[in-house]
Amino acid sequence: MPGAASLSDALGRLYGHPAVVLDLVSPTPGRVLFGRAATIRFVPFREDVFDSRVHAFARHFHDAVAGDPKGRVLVLAAGLADCSVGGGVKLSRLQNHGLAGLVTDGRLRDFEALAAYDPVFYCGGETPRVGVGDVMPIAADEPVALGGTTIVPGDYIYADRAGAVVIPASALDETLRLAHEIDAEDVGFLEAIRNEVAGDVRTSGSSER
Repeated sequence: MPGAASLSDALGRLYGHPAVVLDLVSPTPGRVLFGRAATIRFVPFREDVFDSRVHAFARHFHDAVAGDPKGRVLVLAAGLADCSVGGGVKLSRLQNHGLAGLVTDGRLRDFEALAAYDPVFYCGGETPRVGVGDVMPIAADEPVALGGTTIVPGDYIYADRAGAVVIPASALDETLRLAHEIDAEDVGFLEAIRNEVAGDVRTSGSSER
């Protein structure tokens, strides 16, 4: 599987819209996350409208995965960088239901517990705080935005330590093909750089990355 950089370059050749979510951290930064997106959108907490039945995370989780959780990537659009959207207890649902992992612009608790799970987690940072009173889930299975990038349910999400890449489902095969081509081009650039001559460099352009 090509990495985030090659996938991002491939998408740049196909589309002009933002396709990358940056500044993410993980309890297991060496692990790769890949799967189709299932989305939940949060809004800042309002005590006067909060209903524990309507705004329950469990309800929105099951609505988002819609009976087909295996291998899905749960995308939690918190909208507030410093809020907590979950920890080892709440997010044990991903382990129980076989999800591939989670991406969020919010923060997560209990990195040690999350690191022991099979799913892979990428988030905006770690926190010891509970998120109750910061945000509340309001909608599932609809387009959301993370870091200025739109994610539609069913998109493919690839994440590694460099960032998360959002691949439209209809363009997965073409994106992978282009990413492999880009990796091959980079091998050629490395060889050319290894053998470059100063005079030639001054008189020729380059498209190396």
